[in-house]
Amino acid sequence: MKQGLFKILENKELAPDVHQLVLEGDTSAIRCAGQFIDIRLDGHFLRRPFSICDWTSSTLTVVYRTVGKGTAELSEYQTGKTVELLTGLGNGFDTTVSGDKPLLVAGGSGVPMMYALAKELIAEGKQVSAVLGYRTAADVFLANDIEALGVNVTITTEDGTLGIKGFVTDAMQDMDYTYFYTCGPEAMFKAVHRIAATSGQFSFEARMGCGYGACMGCTMETKNGYKRICKDGPVLVREELIW
Repeated sequence: MKQGLFKILENKELAPDVHQLVLEGDTSAIRCAGQFIDIRLDGHFLRRPFSICDWTSSTLTVVYRTVGKGTAELSEYQTGKTVELLTGLGNGFDTTVSGDKPLLVAGGSGVPMMYALAKELIAEGKQVSAVLGYRTAADVFLANDIEALGVNVTITTEDGTLGIKGFVTDAMQDMDYTYFYTCGPEAMFKAVHRIAATSGQFSFEARMGCGYGACMGCTMETKNGYKRICKDGPVLVREELIW
């Protein structure tokens, strides 16, 4: 974990209520896809956690949804503003167990971290597929960017306005894959768990106080005991989960 100041290079809307934030600063604490950052917002006591979409040695990209007062205020931050971040938080995805044909499964706010994960897997020579779920065609974001990496992308929309009509699990059923990685709402997690044909990793979202394991506010029970989403996660393996 590292604390530092970052300058906003870009903060633009990608889709309704979805923004892309590009920051400049020291990213040396970030080790792998699946980790997250904490941003301190003006006038708020608790930092806000955000998954990492992409990063370089000097830039960091976050794609976030405006769901409350804090993220609504963040969406108004202008280019050139400096913000304080904690970087390198959490344990990310383990790509060593993916096999040759990993499958990425994401819905809504879970999509952004799949970009970084796809980059890692492609760089390792894997044949990567992804199922990305949205409510409607107007809500689709990052799908083209992920496909441009060389990923075989399947889109599902709940209303059928783009891709397969239904949910991510409707697209998963007939797919051939060696392992899966997933991020999204809990209802989606339970559905993926019910039909998945292999082992896999789930990236959980949770309300957090500190973001680095001190407050115990994001603890959940697993088959291996209680774990903190911020410190022991956010990525947990399918076999240790209790539904």
